[in-house]
Amino acid sequence: MSAIGIDLGGTKIEVQVFDNAWNISARNRIDTAGDYAALIKDVVGLIAWADAQTSGDLPVGIGAAGLVHPDSGLVFAANLAASQKPFPEDIARSAGRPITYLNDCRALALSEAIFGRGKDHHIVLALVLGTGIGGGIAVNGALLNGPTQTGGEFGHSAAPAHLIDQHNLPVWPCGCGRGGCIETYIAGPGLVRLAKHILGTDLTTPQIAARCHKDTKPVWEVWCALTVELLHTLTLTVDPNIIVLGGGLTQIDGILADLTKAAARTQFLGFAMPPIVLAEGGDTSGARGAAYAAWQAKDGA
Repeated sequence: MSAIGIDLGGTKIEVQVFDNAWNISARNRIDTAGDYAALIKDVVGLIAWADAQTSGDLPVGIGAAGLVHPDSGLVFAANLAASQKPFPEDIARSAGRPITYLNDCRALALSEAIFGRGKDHHIVLALVLGTGIGGGIAVNGALLNGPTQTGGEFGHSAAPAHLIDQHNLPVWPCGCGRGGCIETYIAGPGLVRLAKHILGTDLTTPQIAARCHKDTKPVWEVWCALTVELLHTLTLTVDPNIIVLGGGLTQIDGILADLTKAAARTQFLGFAMPPIVLAEGGDTSGARGAAYAAWQAKDGA
C-alpha cells in the first residue's frame, strides 16, 4: 500500500486508500458533520477505517476547503465547522499520528499534474468551479507555494469592471469580507444570483444548467464571459500549458465547448489560449493529491 487520502468538503468526506501503483484499493464516504467535535471524530474514524484495510500505518493526507494560517495554525473555512480552530493539529493529536493537510483545490491541482490530465505538462493550472472558486498551480509536478499560503484563492480576485458595467450587475458582498469578488458571480450561488438579476426568477443551479442553451441562455452567456475573464487573467499571469477544471459546475453539459469558444474571443491580439479540460480524477481527485503530498512528506521528497 502507498498512502491514504481524504477529500473533506462541506457536504461529504471521502477517504481513499491507494496501492503502490496509485490505484484506489478501498474507499469510504460519509456526510460532513456540522459540529467541530463530531467532525474530528468522523475524520479520525475514517483514518482508522482506512488503516483496517491495510497492513500498516500509511501516510495520511487531507485535502480540505479553506486555508490554514501559517502562523497561528487556525483554519479559515466558510463551509466547515472548523473555522478559527486548530483543525490539523487536533486531527493529528486525536489520530495519534502526523498528517499532511492542504487546501482541497491545491490537492486537486497536484493530483492532476502527477496522475491526471496535466501529466507531462510543464505548468498546470487547476480551477475548481463549485460552491466556491479556487485552484492551484503545479510546475513540473510540484505545487507552487508561497509564504502567505493564499496562492490559488483565485475566486477572491476582483470581478472584471467592464463586464459588471456592461451587464449592469450589482457588487455583491463576499464571504471573505470584501465585495465584488469573482466568486460571487461564477460560483454555484453566484450563478443563482445572476439568474435572479438577469431573468428576475428564482432558479436552482440544476435548473439553470438544464436549460442553459434554452431560456436560461442569457444567464449562461454572462456566466461564461465572467469565467473566461478569470481564465484570461490567470493565463496572462502564469501562462499555463493546460487548464484543468474541477468542481460540480463542470458537470454542466457543453461547458468545455462554451468556455473554449468564449476564451478564444477574450484572448487579445489573436494569441491562443491553453487547452481547457476536465479533471481526470473526478470530484474526489483531491483525495489522490492529498495522499500523494503525504507520501512525499514521509518519503522526504
